[in-house]
Amino acid sequence: MSETDPDAALPEQIVWEGKFITAKVRGRWEYVGRARNIRAAAIIAIEDGHVLLVEQYRIPLSKRSLEIPAGLIGDDDGGENDTPEAAAMRELEEETGYIAERMENLGEYYSSPGMVSESFTLLRAHGLTKVSEGGGLPGENITVHRVRLTELRQFVADWRASGHAVDVRLAILMAEHLTGENING
Repeated sequence: MSETDPDAALPEQIVWEGKFITAKVRGRWEYVGRARNIRAAAIIAIEDGHVLLVEQYRIPLSKRSLEIPAGLIGDDDGGENDTPEAAAMRELEEETGYIAERMENLGEYYSSPGMVSESFTLLRAHGLTKVSEGGGLPGENITVHRVRLTELRQFVADWRASGHAVDVRLAILMAEHLTGENING
């Protein structure tokens, strides 16, 4: 299949590269991607009718953001060959204080493909057990929210009304509300 965009065949140029991101240009397109083949894992963690969400201050937004637990894959020395499942297990425990019996890989997704080449692997945690308070690594200042699924829509609306950010991945959890249809058949 050939690409229809005239810039698709042009060479990619790196304009700037930092430890975690790279700014690139290809023809008339400007975009960013993760440096060093770093990827991301995002986790849907539901147990007992509740979903685990995390909140943390995000510098690019200048505000607190409500998100599903997530983290980078391959960002640590020696972890370049981590699987999405292994990274998700680690990040879930670090951020929320819960461990999972297993992770189900739901596929690779792109959150903003017109501006960012980064993808994330979406995983579903099964068999959750609370082992600590979570909160992330020192300096991350993550707050954990255990929200009843039946109250999620109102929780997110209240969060947004307070002037905070909401990660697009929460729309996955609210899909039935957003579409008016039961997407699970």
